[in-house]
Amino acid sequence: MGTLRDTILRMARLSEAILDKSLQAVWERDDRLSHEVKADDLEIDRLDVAIDDAVLRVLALDAPVASDLRLVVAIKAIATDLERVGDIARNIAGCARRLTKEREIGLPPEFHSLADDSRAALRNSIQAFADLDADLAREVLRADDSIDEKEDQLIRDSIDRLAAAPETTPQQIDLIFIAQHLERIGDHATNIAEEVVLAAEATNLKHFGKLSAT
Repeated sequence: MGTLRDTILRMARLSEAILDKSLQAVWERDDRLSHEVKADDLEIDRLDVAIDDAVLRVLALDAPVASDLRLVVAIKAIATDLERVGDIARNIAGCARRLTKEREIGLPPEFHSLADDSRAALRNSIQAFADLDADLAREVLRADDSIDEKEDQLIRDSIDRLAAAPETTPQQIDLIFIAQHLERIGDHATNIAEEVVLAAEATNLKHFGKLSAT
């Protein structure tokens, strides 16, 4: 179990790092960094496969029950979300590469704010898993609405700027894509946080809002 936990935490650190690098490529318009992201993502994919194999071994050989079983199931689900974070970082890096080929336009401060919030959500969800801290996990869940609102506002602002300056259309489209990608990072952080609560408390929060309203 210890090796499995160490592997998922290594994957988590790499996922944070690749997201940071992809955003740095956007902020600095750095084509070299954007190409590095592709190679970094391959290591995340390798760890995802390794975790699949390790989970199967633990289930077959150790037959975990109760909290141990919940933890193994959580690790498998979290690995899926972290692998998708790597994919999202690659998509952001692709936007960065295109942006380097266009005339530079200023990024609104709200863009950095959304990026900071999404990165914080991912970081906190990973820390919540490392500590099995359900309270911190719930903080991540509460932060998701703010991320969604900032994404919506940024998209509306980009559409307004696009209408006012059609010559910036390619850049504005990529900024819209990046905003959507950052919102998805928040979604994956939320998924991780839900798995932490399930592992720590045996409380399933998936679709809680919708199901409790019916």
